[in-house]
Amino acid sequence: MPRRILLLHATPVAMPPIQSAFAAVWPEAETVNLLDDALSLDRSRESSLTEAMIERFVALGTYGFRNGADGILVTCSAFGPAIDRLAAALPIPVLKPNEAMFEAAIGQGQRIGMLATFAPSIETMTEEFEEFTGRGGRAATLTTLLVDDAIALLKGGDAEAHNRLVAARAPELAGYDAIMLAHFSTSRAAAAVRQVVDVPVLTAPEAAVHRMRALMQARA
Repeated sequence: MPRRILLLHATPVAMPPIQSAFAAVWPEAETVNLLDDALSLDRSRESSLTEAMIERFVALGTYGFRNGADGILVTCSAFGPAIDRLAAALPIPVLKPNEAMFEAAIGQGQRIGMLATFAPSIETMTEEFEEFTGRGGRAATLTTLLVDDAIALLKGGDAEAHNRLVAARAPELAGYDAIMLAHFSTSRAAAAVRQVVDVPVLTAPEAAVHRMRALMQARA
């Protein structure tokens, strides 16, 4: 029987990239989607992640677990503390969107750049990056650029303009050891970014799928 992986989304624009990644990396997995796009709307209106949002997030993940999920992959990077709470509450793997990408980036060097399009995620992602590097005793720095207006264009259906805006900022990070595209939704700009810089450009979806598959194999 295939492993059921719950994909927990806070915005619909994250859904196509992770589905493409599963199709390419682990097509045998049974992926099911749970979307609450009000979470990203409410998060954008708050200066920090509230307890009410954390409780909503945990309730969603718990619902997925009760419906047979063998693992949960979260596709939104603005909910780090909520993901930690969910992982502590469930007996199955709960994977943050970006840890596998962090690992790949640090493998390229110590100066890491990141292009983000959703401002509320930057603080939590920076904290997660620092926690990740500290846990492994590795020296690395993260510089993040916010690409204004890109996500609004993407949500409006103009992926080409989104990709163009993201790529336009990439040369500012050309001297870094690697560039991460912060969100699952931003990964669609990878080809455009790689055209304007020579450093490795890393995306989260495929790295996350590889990580989840390894976790499932370890539990077999």
